[in-house]
Amino acid sequence: MPELRKDPVIGRWVIIATERARRPGNFVDPQKNYFVDEEPCPFCHNADQEIYSIKGDDGQWKVKVVASAQPLVKKEVQFNRHGHGLYDVVNSYGVNEIVIETPEHITNMADLDIHQIQHVIEAYKIRFKDIAKEPDLQYALAFKNYGWAAGGRRIGHSRSQIIATSINPLRVKEKLKGAKRHFDYHDRCLYCDLIRQEMSSGKRVVAETEHFIAITPFAPRFPFELTILPKEHHCDFSQGIVGHEEDLAKILKDILSRIKVGLEDPAYNYIIQTAPFNRLKRGDRWQTIKQDYHWHIEVLPRLSLAAGFEKGTGFYICPIPPEDTAEFLREVEV
Repeated sequence: MPELRKDPVIGRWVIIATERARRPGNFVDPQKNYFVDEEPCPFCHNADQEIYSIKGDDGQWKVKVVASAQPLVKKEVQFNRHGHGLYDVVNSYGVNEIVIETPEHITNMADLDIHQIQHVIEAYKIRFKDIAKEPDLQYALAFKNYGWAAGGRRIGHSRSQIIATSINPLRVKEKLKGAKRHFDYHDRCLYCDLIRQEMSSGKRVVAETEHFIAITPFAPRFPFELTILPKEHHCDFSQGIVGHEEDLAKILKDILSRIKVGLEDPAYNYIIQTAPFNRLKRGDRWQTIKQDYHWHIEVLPRLSLAAGFEKGTGFYICPIPPEDTAEFLREVEV
């Protein structure tokens, strides 16, 4: 019988449609990945002017950050916000960067070694800190689109993006509000409570390292959705990750490898969810954010598509319980 579950952070309901359930091993990407090898690849031996890079002993870059060739937002425009009758308008001021994760023509981050993934994490950290110095930017997001179904181009070279905007996204606001409600009532971080409960139960834990835990959420939007959480409380990724970059690289490679092997290399997204930049000019708006929010990473294999019911109601339908997907991924040999 189907079961409705409520997400403890933003209060969103999902339907675990057990009557539609499929065995975990029977999920195959509805839009199977395939990549076109352009000649020459625009990311191999990239010659674009670098914004930031990590170089090896030979002076060659290992990870390189460049401006997006097709930016959604631009730093060159002057920040301007104005009204138009009922409507608010903000120009396209912001930052859109591409993080080229390796000079080698490797498609999936799962196939990079741990130290190379660590370099990518360090590049995110440095860029977040630099972007935060821009006074009119409010939020920065690092994310990966792997595969066509996840929104990526069919160029087989591992890369991700950083986008910073002058407004806080609605999804971020929903999480901030949910975390603050819990803190106001319990005087504790919601995510820290979640980590303690999941570690105690163990049913939805997929992997664990000294500093991180990866779980399937209690109320997942999508089959095999995962969340990677730092065990140590911190609201800000760029500060909280310091000293733990290698450990995050270990669990990220572990999780992405399990997805690749167990689910036949599906498309996926990952998203680093961190606190907005702390702008003191907004008074006490973020007074408790350091205590109530907890940065984390969402990993979303693209194995199903949202249809009319989901788009019309905001409910998501997940065809398999997260306890089953966690068990399946734990048993994948990588």
